[in-house]
Amino acid sequence: MDIENLLELSGALLRGHFLLTSGRHSGVYLEKFRILEQPEVLSKLCEELIRELATRNSKLETHLDFVAGPTTGGIIIAFEVGRQMGLPTIYVETEDGKKTLRRGRTILKGAKVLVVDDVLTTGTSLIETRKAIEEAGGEVVAYAVLIDRSPKAVDLGLPTFASFKADAETYPSYAPDEIPDWLAAIPAVKPGTRK
Repeated sequence: MDIENLLELSGALLRGHFLLTSGRHSGVYLEKFRILEQPEVLSKLCEELIRELATRNSKLETHLDFVAGPTTGGIIIAFEVGRQMGLPTIYVETEDGKKTLRRGRTILKGAKVLVVDDVLTTGTSLIETRKAIEEAGGEVVAYAVLIDRSPKAVDLGLPTFASFKADAETYPSYAPDEIPDWLAAIPAVKPGTRK
């Protein structure tokens, strides 16, 4: 399956000059909501993610009790990965600025959990979700993301799987001379939800 082509056709993988939420510049932007609003695209990416997980760690799939994802996008992905793997899902929400299990949700002590999310950049959301699962008594055994757009390998302390690794180098706003000429020649736009 050509994941890059699927992402471009779905409108999720964009090329141009983007000013990211972090304030950095990039020639690549991933609009995750184009994936989440197209069930057939999301299903294919989750299928690829599960295939990657099984290929790189055949024992992991048989030792999972739950799939967990943080709100907002992560819960949709957790549902689809859980559906395809035949596992129940856990949704981790934010309450008073902290990720937690809500709505009376509990898990058995020692339950093995795969944490999934949409896009990996720094890993903060995955780490916060892991902490919430561990505080509830579960054990996170791996992370899985639809798209890894981290500029360099991020060590999260657990096996980490991705459907697609985006080559998405970023450049600092505070150093305009570090932005390549080809990128600087394109007018910058600020995509995303935090405008």
